[in-house]
Amino acid sequence: MKWQAAAVLLILAEPVAASARAACAVDRAVFTGQGKTVSVQVEIAKTPQERAQGLMFRKHLNPDSGMLFIYEAPQPVSFWMHNTLIPLDMVFMDATGLVRHIHPKARPLDDSSVPGAQIGDPDPDRLMVLEVAGGEAARLGIHEGMVLAHPDLPQDIARQPCD
Repeated sequence: MKWQAAAVLLILAEPVAASARAACAVDRAVFTGQGKTVSVQVEIAKTPQERAQGLMFRKHLNPDSGMLFIYEAPQPVSFWMHNTLIPLDMVFMDATGLVRHIHPKARPLDDSSVPGAQIGDPDPDRLMVLEVAGGEAARLGIHEGMVLAHPDLPQDIARQPCD
């Protein structure tokens, strides 16, 4: 088990080339990693009220779309599925845009806490969380170690800064 944790940390620590820059848009979450680019159309949940509402009461979420939750500062986060009618994948990113954890297929209407970090994560703070329909992260190929390009990331530390 220890070697698996070390391998995960090595993958998560893999830097993106300093010269790599991305064309960013507020309504797109663009992920890169292992030679692949994935783009997701997003609604933004930036205020406490928008984050509290999230995707509750929605009966459908289109493929290649989701909601990007943005916090004022990196912090430990957890989600629940209260009043959420569809299964969701939750993709948790740190302040540099690195995908640190993915929780697949959270159960609808489940009030259990979904933590944004795995046990033992040395840096459990998250700045952004992407919710997509259950199974969509795997279908699109979004995985831990990918990097998000988005204008709401702090560009001075973003692993994939915007043009």
